[in-house]
Amino acid sequence: MCVVVTQIAEGEGETLVRALRRRGAHRVVVLARRAGRTELRTLLAGGLRGGVASTTDATGAPARPAPAPPAPTAELSARELGVLSRVAEGRTNRLVGEELGLSALTVKSHLARISRKLGTGDRAELVAIAIRNRLID
Repeated sequence: MCVVVTQIAEGEGETLVRALRRRGAHRVVVLARRAGRTELRTLLAGGLRGGVASTTDATGAPARPAPAPPAPTAELSARELGVLSRVAEGRTNRLVGEELGLSALTVKSHLARISRKLGTGDRAELVAIAIRNRLID
């Protein structure tokens, strides 16, 4: 599962962890526009699989400016969107392949093609770009 939030304010990390546990969400990645380092540590200590955010220092000022989101350079095929949406749910290449009737190597090839189209090779960033540009839900 991928959770997208605008900001995680001080003290909200623990609340988010409790809410996700209540819902039975075990494999979660959080994408946030802004979050403090302490909150990110709280999320990871609470069992989240990962987090992507522009971090802030103790004063709440951004530690570094967030880069402008790259726009997709080409349309993704239906198969590429299917692969990407399953990756966004935290599935491995092997699991994605099993669900779509593909080999893990074919899934890896699809992800490489998607990476070239979206301009990044990082799985979390692929998902963030796809969500930001409404390519997947």
